[in-house]
Amino acid sequence: MDTHAPTNPQMENMRLSFLRQFIGRPMDRHFSPVAKWLNGILVAIGEGEMEVEYVVREDMCNPMGTLHGGIAATILDDIVGTMVYAMGGEFGFISVNLNCDFLNPAVVGDVLTARSAVIRAGKNIVHVEGRLVNAQGRIVAKCTSNLIRTAFKLPLVPGQ
Repeated sequence: MDTHAPTNPQMENMRLSFLRQFIGRPMDRHFSPVAKWLNGILVAIGEGEMEVEYVVREDMCNPMGTLHGGIAATILDDIVGTMVYAMGGEFGFISVNLNCDFLNPAVVGDVLTARSAVIRAGKNIVHVEGRLVNAQGRIVAKCTSNLIRTAFKLPLVPGQ
């Protein structure tokens, strides 16, 4: 992983420490409203990587009864954004693109694991990738994304 983005170690440690307290629990508080709706369980979070587990629900599916591509993309976008937030930068980042490939179906009840990783973090752009994998290890969807730094200052931890 190539990490050139300047980070504030104090912020990074505070954010990671704060987010790590949710490992093994639903992402229903202190995360984005969409993360609350997705109802994932935080499995792991570290510097430039994150893992969240989701159960496919009926309201996440298309008319064929498989996971809707837009929901798969939302899961991937949310996990990469949260991971970049956890890197501890002073300013927020937002997605400028999200390129998704949908490779295998998932159905109601399937347990999916989303994993994200930073490929390169520059001063203004962070390049990331994400994967959504089923219990058999098959890739359901994968993405690459670039996030750009905004002018919005972030609190050390949510709710400050």
